[in-house]
Amino acid sequence: MHSANMKKTAFLALALFLLAGVAFASVPGQRGWWLTLQRGQVMFDRGDYGNALLAFEDARRERMAMFDRMERDLIDALSLPEVRRLGDALDWVDQALRDWRLSEAAAALDELFFRVPRASFGNSLAAALEAFWNLRYFPEAEIWIGRTFMASGEFGLALAQFGSALERRDLFENPVLITETLYDMAWIYRARREFQEMERALQSILEESALWTGTGENWQSGTFARDAMTRTLQLDGVERLLVLYRYDDARGARAHRELGFFYLADGRHARAQEHLMFALVIQSTAIIDELIRRRFDFTFTGLPSLAAEIARDPTLSAYALDSEYFRVIFYLANALHGNGHAARARELWTFLARHGGAGEWQARAATQLVSPQIGATSVMP
Repeated sequence: MHSANMKKTAFLALALFLLAGVAFASVPGQRGWWLTLQRGQVMFDRGDYGNALLAFEDARRERMAMFDRMERDLIDALSLPEVRRLGDALDWVDQALRDWRLSEAAAALDELFFRVPRASFGNSLAAALEAFWNLRYFPEAEIWIGRTFMASGEFGLALAQFGSALERRDLFENPVLITETLYDMAWIYRARREFQEMERALQSILEESALWTGTGENWQSGTFARDAMTRTLQLDGVERLLVLYRYDDARGARAHRELGFFYLADGRHARAQEHLMFALVIQSTAIIDELIRRRFDFTFTGLPSLAAEIARDPTLSAYALDSEYFRVIFYLANALHGNGHAARARELWTFLARHGGAGEWQARAATQLVSPQIGATSVMP
């Protein structure tokens, strides 16, 4: 009896799996190559880079093969005399494929419209065919191949792979992966001491930063905003800066702080000050917003009280550690000092020297108060 139940259960499980597979294959955008990619990611996370690489390459081939087949189905249908007579009118061709039950060709257009906004083709069949050709490319798989090279120490191959993938930015389904890839490239360039390339990769991450570039709907030019923030910092101090300015840019925070550290190491104190100022505003905004989310009446009153809130909360403490919050404050003070604003620098060093939760930056700030040293060796490896 027990054996019969097990067989019945196994049969039902198999039937459900097969039905799920049919449903999966019938929905545009849900394709087997995504499963292959995810299988490779599991292998990658386990450190099985050889098999992960094979899976990522399989995912790339599977996507290319699927779109090759779909393109053939579409072209075969478009070659029919009655379809050719419709010319370049995409809407007429699309309707004809469905009316005449040319299901494979219609499915190819469904896949295209799922991935690319139909309005972007201007009702041109030729434009749709060009876009369909580009869909063979699987940038996510290319990125994971590059990450596998990177994890294996093949930095040159990784950079080539990343660069090739980023040439097709419009095909990424997850734009966050573009930012992560630029950070990976910056890390490699830094490891190879190619600092100009590192700088270029980090700067490109900030191109979509509304406050930094001035591209946001409610901002004037980026220079105006930076100048206003800089004046506030230099004339009124960091606490006034944090009262007046809030900025949510999680994707760009790391780029700002790494550029700030780099420019400080390179002796470019004004540029370092700008980037570290932005990093501090972004990080402080994240902390303050989280505190307001928990207590709607929370009000920022100064760095000491904010630091006390961080010290009391494990989540905020973990964020401060991960985002190098107190390191940013320390080097912002160094940049201010190097840029001729010694009094503002001493305010930040004094804050750190009195805050036990600042870790190593407490002792280093105390040393700076006695004998300020704005050297580069402690900033970049």
